[in-house]
Amino acid sequence: MSDRHVNDAELKSLALSGDAAFWGHLITRSRQAGSFSELFFLSALRKKAKLPSIESVPPKLRLALIGGYNLYPLHELVAHLLAVRGIECEHFLGEYDNFVSEILDSSSPLYAFKPDIAFILPNASHCRFSGSLLDAVEHQREAAVNAAKHLLNLAQTFVERSDAAVILANLPLPGELDLGSFRSRTLGADWSFRKAVNLELGLRAPAEVQICDVEFLSARRGISAAADARAWYESKQLGSPDFLVDVAQELSHLIASRRQSPKKVLAIDLDHTLWGGVIAEDGVEGIELGDSSPRGEAFKAFQKYLLTLSERGVLLAVCSKNDHARAIEVFETHPEMVLRLEHFAAFKANWDPKSDNLQRIADELRVGMESFVFADDNPAEIEIVRQFQPQVEGVLLGPDPAEFIGRLQAGRHFEPRNVTEEDLERTAQYRQERRRTELAASVTDMPAYLASLEMRGTIKEFDSLDLPRIAQLIARSNQFNLTTVRRSETEIRGLLKRQDYLCFTMRLEDRFGESGLISVVIAKIEGDACVLDTWLMSCRVLKRQVEDEIMNEIFRLAKVAGCTKARGIYLPTAKNGIVAGIYEEFGFVRTEGSATRIKFELDVEKYQTRSTKIRITRRAYEAG
Repeated sequence: MSDRHVNDAELKSLALSGDAAFWGHLITRSRQAGSFSELFFLSALRKKAKLPSIESVPPKLRLALIGGYNLYPLHELVAHLLAVRGIECEHFLGEYDNFVSEILDSSSPLYAFKPDIAFILPNASHCRFSGSLLDAVEHQREAAVNAAKHLLNLAQTFVERSDAAVILANLPLPGELDLGSFRSRTLGADWSFRKAVNLELGLRAPAEVQICDVEFLSARRGISAAADARAWYESKQLGSPDFLVDVAQELSHLIASRRQSPKKVLAIDLDHTLWGGVIAEDGVEGIELGDSSPRGEAFKAFQKYLLTLSERGVLLAVCSKNDHARAIEVFETHPEMVLRLEHFAAFKANWDPKSDNLQRIADELRVGMESFVFADDNPAEIEIVRQFQPQVEGVLLGPDPAEFIGRLQAGRHFEPRNVTEEDLERTAQYRQERRRTELAASVTDMPAYLASLEMRGTIKEFDSLDLPRIAQLIARSNQFNLTTVRRSETEIRGLLKRQDYLCFTMRLEDRFGESGLISVVIAKIEGDACVLDTWLMSCRVLKRQVEDEIMNEIFRLAKVAGCTKARGIYLPTAKNGIVAGIYEEFGFVRTEGSATRIKFELDVEKYQTRSTKIRITRRAYEAG
């Protein structure tokens, strides 16, 4: 029984009978719900249903909602949508239109609640230009900048006082016809002024303040459909009941995405996916692609969209049942192809099961299967991959190429919190890695191979320019990560000023190119001990002696800091087994341990510095 065929009566029967199938249907329908009546019905059913048994209950998320509106029933909708994502909440609801005082008063109930995340929803009607429509545009623009700065300063004040994360909503635009076309000729009009404020909010927001794009949500629903004047006058609501669902869906997505990184790899089919037709039967001349037909134009537009994903740092991979040589021919010779071979980090076109090829791609790229999205036009292939590689997210593109972009975007798998220079170079880095792997396969002398790479490393203390990439690595790294302790960019920024922490990164380059910032270490000085709080590394540089240079640096800094011993912590997870024995490899002795936490120790004087083939051009906390 598929979700789209489960009506309300059937879903209610499943809920009340305790049928385990209820939860799958509930999750799917809740995430797709676009009306208040449906979502409220689903929320009520969830509360009545028999909860599935779970071994442990994670701590509840402490979520504060504050702003210039009545926040009931918005908080109920958010609570339900988070619950179906596996996140239970405790809520704090601010008083109506009192969020400024709640933030500025450090003794307010808001701070006593000790939230993990605060959602700030400013009242759009308060955001108006107070001068004349004919005032100089510079004066109007300055007022918009000041309005944005006021909201951002409030958000930052809250972050500094609470150490909580902030999601700040921007402003829906008014839908009135007042002023006619003149509204676009002055920033003094409510429409133009709010647009200017929203633009400044987005451009000026620091990393610790995430924007909830209410303006976009309102435009997507339709400004008139999103607004509800009666709801405002009767109960001070943000908008129409259905628009509350849009905001709740977006907020729950933003909160959940803080706990789960975007996907890294998009594996894509070829026939009927990147072009129309079957290359083995139709040949290069016979496939449908390009501007000569509507379907051909749609396939080309889909390729253009995939190229934008690649330029943002998403790795593209081909996973197709096909003749390899014929598939390659299309990329090399068809004049309408937007994507070329250099845009793909991996290419598997053969007659093996696609689930097997996905595993091979994961092994080549050294990323986990949970990082993959697989897109195909064939529902049978999607189902087979779901059965044999359940960690892979499947996207059924369907038969109409005009819908491909929308169907892929609907999953929201590749939305970045930020974009770093390393993201923009990621595909090139993986192509370089393939060349390194090919070279390694051709030699039998590993030291000679490492020497031939001509590796150069830079080890540097944390600085503000690297913070986005450091935060990204800490959030995403799972395999070579000793503790998987997650930290926000705000928390990492706070470490820059701490004298009791030693924090450094390492960059690596060789004759094939730059690998970028590939390792992060956070160590805390506790008395005479240097304690490794965080050590993570990109799996792309494994077995290249980076681990040795990192450990050399840890003990060098420990000695400089006057420490007599170094302590390591390993917190086992389902994904970081590859580093389970790394401390012992460096001579550490296990001092205590359990199933969830193992500690190691080594005297600083006993550590033997390791020789490597990496030339270190700079070390942390050294001048120059």
